[in-house]
Amino acid sequence: METASNNAIAKSRTLPAELNTLFVLIGIICLFEIMGWIFVGQSFVFNPKRLVIIILQVSIVGIIAVGVNQVIITAGIDLSGGSLAGLAAMIATSFAQSSMHAKALYPAFTDMPVILPLSVGILVGVCAGLINGSVITLTGIPPFIATLGMLVSARGLCSWYTKGQPIYMLTDEFNAIGSGIWPVVVFFLVALIFHILLRYTI
Repeated sequence: METASNNAIAKSRTLPAELNTLFVLIGIICLFEIMGWIFVGQSFVFNPKRLVIIILQVSIVGIIAVGVNQVIITAGIDLSGGSLAGLAAMIATSFAQSSMHAKALYPAFTDMPVILPLSVGILVGVCAGLINGSVITLTGIPPFIATLGMLVSARGLCSWYTKGQPIYMLTDEFNAIGSGIWPVVVFFLVALIFHILLRYTI
């Protein structure tokens, strides 16, 4: 009985995993702040311009992380997230180039309504997800191997689709989606939706 009560007290005193993660993040912030003053002579973290850049970059990674989280909690892994994001982005932006661009990748797809490139990008992600899921489920191939194959395939498809050319001069409506604070807003919306799904649904 005494041992059981001691174990219960020890467990009650153990910090939640979320707090441990928070403390690690605070430690990283302090480390970079010290390094900023030593090597640059100014604050690394509390510089407004730098902080905005960090937040924007983290929000983009965060959107991908929310999706990968669904795989990890089911004891799986997805290595293809970054490559698929690149493939979806390249295909979507090819539908969003401005007709003012003399060397558009696909001239027939210029000046499309903004909903079209967005829909195409989402469709690419859905198709890739279905392929990953089907291969893993139907063949029994480990997720690590299946998604590694998708990672390489997505990079190859991206180079083939773009013919090795950069895609730029996009329409103003499409550019507005990724400008300013919108990536952060999208990240918080995605995180909120999946928080509700994971917390309050079966």
